[in-house]
Amino acid sequence: MTRPRPGSRPYLALGVGVLALGFSAIFVRWAAAPGPVTGLYRMAIATLSVTPLILRPGVWRRLSNSPGVPWAIFGGVFLSADLALWNTAVSMTSAATATLFANTAPLWVALAGLWIFGERLSGRFWLGLAFTLVGAAAVVGVDIAGRIALGWGDGLAWAAGVFYAGYFICTQRGRAWLGSIDYVWVAGAASTITLLGISLAMGFSLTDYPSQTWLAFLGMALISQVLGYLAITFALGHFTASFVSPTMVGQPVLTALLAIPLLGEYLSLGQWLGGAAVLMGIVLIHRSRVAPLGSSQPSSPG
Repeated sequence: MTRPRPGSRPYLALGVGVLALGFSAIFVRWAAAPGPVTGLYRMAIATLSVTPLILRPGVWRRLSNSPGVPWAIFGGVFLSADLALWNTAVSMTSAATATLFANTAPLWVALAGLWIFGERLSGRFWLGLAFTLVGAAAVVGVDIAGRIALGWGDGLAWAAGVFYAGYFICTQRGRAWLGSIDYVWVAGAASTITLLGISLAMGFSLTDYPSQTWLAFLGMALISQVLGYLAITFALGHFTASFVSPTMVGQPVLTALLAIPLLGEYLSLGQWLGGAAVLMGIVLIHRSRVAPLGSSQPSSPG
């Protein structure tokens, strides 16, 4: 027996998540700090801001016995690697290009779902995924076409996409036992500790940044991380990772649009058409009926 189809809230959460995360590359550019340090403050501030919500009666006892906690810890480690690589990539290539390559995660998530977890993905799903990836590539097509070979920034963004996929998979599994806030806090704490270790090991300064950088840290923590990841984590309690991750490919489109007034970048006709293809692909994926979670996992706590 399958789980009832979700209502409108998970879809609304996906929209909020895409919008909030669309600002990520903008904040990273404004921060102008080393990638691991940027990720560290993003996660540390976000985790601290969520901590009061974790101090509810009975939460710690529930967390200590929950099978979802190891998944959240692994998710946090994957996320820290994603952020460290992607934040560095943004400073080495365009904001939209870095966001695009990091959002190849849906491909890796879909392949993992197919080969590891035995998910049945329809032809419509694969067609929709192709539309989203090709369309997102068109959004940054001018930047890519001008190169003979991909640079280091692009390679780092590709690697970030693999770790981003790991985060999605862990979150889908962990959300079967943990609520959105609980999962985000545990994953955020694990990610903060990991990024602190990376920053210290690489000898990066943790202080002596201008006020603009600290404001950017605050913005990405509260908007992109708290708002964005809480929304995505909520959605992953109702949809599979194979469904949610392609929706996140809308990020490069939003990032490219936001970069016009905020970073002085622009879009060509081909890039606008690419954005339309991304939206078409997302619609196809949403109609492929791979999204709702079945009864093979415990019911999500919300």
